[in-house]
Amino acid sequence: MSSSSIPSTFLKNVLNNGIGRYVCQLQRITFVFCKQKGDSRGTRDFIENKLLDFTNSNPGVAVYLQPRNNRSPKLVAEYLNGGRESIVTAKMSDDEIYKWLEHLRGRSGIKIARIRKPQHTENPSVQGVWHPFTNKDSSLNKTQFPIQELSEVPHEITTTDKLLEIAKKLREADVSMKE
Repeated sequence: MSSSSIPSTFLKNVLNNGIGRYVCQLQRITFVFCKQKGDSRGTRDFIENKLLDFTNSNPGVAVYLQPRNNRSPKLVAEYLNGGRESIVTAKMSDDEIYKWLEHLRGRSGIKIARIRKPQHTENPSVQGVWHPFTNKDSSLNKTQFPIQELSEVPHEITTTDKLLEIAKKLREADVSMKE
């Protein structure tokens, strides 16, 4: 598959998710399975053993069960942004299904695509992208770390030390005046 056949986009994120509180983007999960087929054994085991734990830990996710005769088992995830993803769970164990379910729960619902650039803005700046070394001395680029002089804490006289010295001098001057 060539890179031109994979859709490309800029990095996207669900805006403000986590500012007030985190909102899980997974809205609904549907288990489609067959009651008799052997391919659905892992899905049936998951529903019997682990589904209650998942629903108790994720109360914001609606879970639907759809038994369908002679159909391949699958998970269908629907997200808040309208995205939809399905995973065929034929011949998977209940542990594998749980891992896929956690994967779907952690996603935002945005389709996976090749990222054009690691950063993107609607308001580009002439100055470029800021990073922690933007205003640092450029001689640090060639330096071999660790450096002893950068590792030392500069010892400057603090304001408290200056006040203590002034108080000491005043006490000494007061004692000498009394004598």
